[in-house]
Amino acid sequence: MSETTETTIGVPEALAEPIARVRPGWMSLLFFANIALWLGVYAPIQVLLPQQAELLDKVNKEFVLGLVMGVGAVVALVVNPAVGLLSDRTCSRFGRRHPWTVAGAAVAAVGLLVLAFAPNVALLITGWCLVQAGLNGMLATLMSAIADRVPVGQRAQVGGLVGIAQMLGTVLGAIVVVLVAGFAGLAPAYAVCAGIVVAGAAFFVLRTPDAHLPVEFRPSAKAGEVLRNLWVSPRRFPDFAWAWSCHFMINLGNAFGTLYLLFFLQDAVHYPDPATGLIIMMALYGVALVIGALLAGHFSDKSGRRKPYVLVASGVMALAALLLVVWQSWPVALVASPLLGVGFGAYMAVALAMLTQVLPTAQDRAKDLGVINIANSLPQVLAPLVTPLVLAYLGGYPGLFAASAVATLLAAVLVLRVKAVR
Repeated sequence: MSETTETTIGVPEALAEPIARVRPGWMSLLFFANIALWLGVYAPIQVLLPQQAELLDKVNKEFVLGLVMGVGAVVALVVNPAVGLLSDRTCSRFGRRHPWTVAGAAVAAVGLLVLAFAPNVALLITGWCLVQAGLNGMLATLMSAIADRVPVGQRAQVGGLVGIAQMLGTVLGAIVVVLVAGFAGLAPAYAVCAGIVVAGAAFFVLRTPDAHLPVEFRPSAKAGEVLRNLWVSPRRFPDFAWAWSCHFMINLGNAFGTLYLLFFLQDAVHYPDPATGLIIMMALYGVALVIGALLAGHFSDKSGRRKPYVLVASGVMALAALLLVVWQSWPVALVASPLLGVGFGAYMAVALAMLTQVLPTAQDRAKDLGVINIANSLPQVLAPLVTPLVLAYLGGYPGLFAASAVATLLAAVLVLRVKAVR
């Protein structure tokens, strides 16, 4: 449990800037909820969806995977800020965020079960859209919990834990589904993912507080104002715009570098067992990410500085991509994996702290974080569309990793424009 958020006179707890530090129990529950969420996202992306795409159309597996991923990412693009906006206006006695966390987990579980029995591309797309809708609704509310409950001086530490949770969800997802799918098939692997997602959401909702928003403080619910409110003006809030752009480029570079890793090991590296190779790479990536996130989170909160850590993280991630531009081999992949991990871990720890510090208003925290999360989802729309073209016309995998390095370095340039963050 966290300590009760302190309030100023006349401001309800739901809208007050948090002052009391959150306790380890609260951080642990948020940590495990995020592991469940990212396992639900990345286990299908890394292993199950590529295998299904190959089963359904071996010749055009890249196109099928790109189509499924792209349509699902469009759904994520819409749902994340929409659920954030709705939760900002929710006055339920159960709180603003928790009802949407539960609903998101339930929708995602249904989508995973649809994927388990999808006999064609149409149902594959339908199931993945449900998964993206549910998990992005859950993501919107879990990220809002940081702005709602965690004081600024503790956010890089909590951000580091969230970054580690994302990594662990990715690694554990790959391990779990490879083992379960290898032993029992794809359908049980999807069912296990669904159960983990629901369990992570349930433990967080049942064991943590969620402040009630009094009706008189609810933002306008008029359709016109709600739609206009989805837009955050770069002119009025330039720091928000620059931080969003930095986050977008980091995620675009990461999507270029990781979306087709299974096919990269299979078709470029010619590793004899690509699924096992992917697990080895992700284990190295994960250990390094934990180190990067913990160190960056600790020292960033201690110093109050964010930008230097973003700059170093961007450089390290670009170096990892450039190594794979020059050498597409298994030994180099083993070097690039931990470099990418330590860079992304350091970035994620500091990024969440930086992004929550440039939110325009307390009333629209979840909506604004939903807009920021578009910077996570939009690259998942663009990368599947661009990647096949890069592979076909711009030098194959070396061209793809070069694009990853360029995007990541551009993020370092953009973060320098954020003025409100040290």
